[in-house]
Amino acid sequence: MNIAGSNSVRTIAIASGKGGVGKTNITANLALGLSRLDKKVLVFDADLGLSNIDVILNLSSKFNIKHLFKGEKKLEDLIVEGPQGIKILPASSGIQELTSLDEFQRLRLIEEFESYNENVDCLLIDTSSGISENVSFFCMAAQEIIIVTSAEPTAMTGAYALIKVLFTKYHEKNFKILVNNVKDLKESIDVYNNLSTAAERFPGISLDYLGYVPHDVFVQKAIQQQKALVDLYPDSDAAKCLIEIAKKISIGNNNNVKGTLQFFFGGLLKTK
Repeated sequence: MNIAGSNSVRTIAIASGKGGVGKTNITANLALGLSRLDKKVLVFDADLGLSNIDVILNLSSKFNIKHLFKGEKKLEDLIVEGPQGIKILPASSGIQELTSLDEFQRLRLIEEFESYNENVDCLLIDTSSGISENVSFFCMAAQEIIIVTSAEPTAMTGAYALIKVLFTKYHEKNFKILVNNVKDLKESIDVYNNLSTAAERFPGISLDYLGYVPHDVFVQKAIQQQKALVDLYPDSDAAKCLIEIAKKISIGNNNNVKGTLQFFFGGLLKTK
């Protein structure tokens, strides 16, 4: 099984309407949680102009996505191994022109993913924050979309704005909601209910509650040490919730096909 030749690879975009909600940290820890469940995971840092995943996990990469677009390196040359055997495709840092991919760059990515020949069960795409064209492109390229938000009004407004853009411009109707950095389950449900109520104006839209991660002092401690929370503090409340969410993702199944926009991973999305 490989990305180019199997439609059993799950592609999941993890996005947020604004920065500062912990999306990248969530992505890194979910990747490790899935790896613990014997899934082969590739994380694509799709915040192409501002590398984050490798910083959070204290990984050193000699090459990054800019070398691919320059034609200097292939996809397999860029990928670095993280903790527990997860694979990371790092972004570049401080390269403004990569914050909005042109058609040539998108086609280059397509070609590279089509030729990538390593076993992958789950591809997590950590998008940039906000509602840029890059975010929309990667969300629509994936089979599933997880929206990370928090209880802050600006975070909920941003999440709603992203959902609105993906629905009105690209007719996306299915979203999973993950609520981060809240006091407890009740507060997370309140956030989810508020988003669901706001989204009711869009006919046929589906917002599914995926889970929550509580405010936990160990989260910041792990970030400061550039280690994954689920590895460094596995008994913390937040780590336990992340593992439960990873289990929920692992047993889920999504055969959603979005039509012409869902061509990004080439053979992955073609029926044989």
